[in-house]
Amino acid sequence: MTSTKNPGWHAIADVERDTGLSKDTLRVWERRYGFPMPKRDALGERQYDNDQLVRLRHVRRLIDAGHRPGRVVALSLEELVALDTQWRAERIQLSSGRSGATAAPVACDEAIERWMQMLRGQDAHGLRQALAQVQMERGLARLIIECVAPMNVQVGQAWLEGGLAVHEEHLYTEIVQSVMRQALGQLAQARAPLPPRILLTTLPGEAHGLGLLMAECFMVLEGCHTIPLGVQTPLPDIVTAVSKSGADVVALGFTASQNPREVRTALAQLREYLPPRVEIWAGGQCPALYKPQRGRPAGAGPVYFPMERLQDIQHGVIRWRARAHVVAA
Repeated sequence: MTSTKNPGWHAIADVERDTGLSKDTLRVWERRYGFPMPKRDALGERQYDNDQLVRLRHVRRLIDAGHRPGRVVALSLEELVALDTQWRAERIQLSSGRSGATAAPVACDEAIERWMQMLRGQDAHGLRQALAQVQMERGLARLIIECVAPMNVQVGQAWLEGGLAVHEEHLYTEIVQSVMRQALGQLAQARAPLPPRILLTTLPGEAHGLGLLMAECFMVLEGCHTIPLGVQTPLPDIVTAVSKSGADVVALGFTASQNPREVRTALAQLREYLPPRVEIWAGGQCPALYKPQRGRPAGAGPVYFPMERLQDIQHGVIRWRARAHVVAA
């Protein structure tokens, strides 16, 4: 995305695509907060250096986590990193400290570092083989919890700090998805699925599907019948798909980039559109998912069931089957 006219500098359109921050937002922040402060090229167009791009990535991440622009835009990179680290630590503590929950096993840092080197070296075959070997030795669940989940964090952090290019992040996603899909195919041949029938997708604006695929793996491991629709399915199409497929559950994935207010509104609308018998499961990194749900009439049940950890899927399946009197094989 680097400008061809000024290596190491980025046009405002490049910054918009990279961070998801609109051109208008960048201009407003420039006037209001004094950051970013681009230089101008010979044609008077704004040009942003790498340091500003990295800061803007952190700012976007913190705003997605619920911080106000006036609180974070003018912070230094060191302050942004400290605040981001504190937020992620709180999320981990919340995820592992819930009643009855246990922390995920610690991944092998040395192995992940080797895999990161493979990724930077474009060794797609080596990385694919390494992950497939772990899947054979430890099983699909442990591959995801012990390897893929922490690797996702490493890849995301490296991209955030400018240590990975966009094409390298895309390569990683394709490799991980291919390994998990191959494992899913093997599981599907091993036994016939049981209810619930779970339809998986994301809402418009959420283009990331890796977390959704990770969730599908855990559902298939529980013997569920999954119906993956891919990403960015409009609400009316979700409702139609539920009607035609007879789905019992709609599982939605959200990243931290989703606007919390829009997430809550969309979930409430979907709850109104779907038959009462169809549950909504929502998971991912959007903090709004794990706040109290308000506004439902007494006895109406929750708008959705939050799946804060991948391991929560097992509890959701057990609860659903107990209510529906389904006995797993």
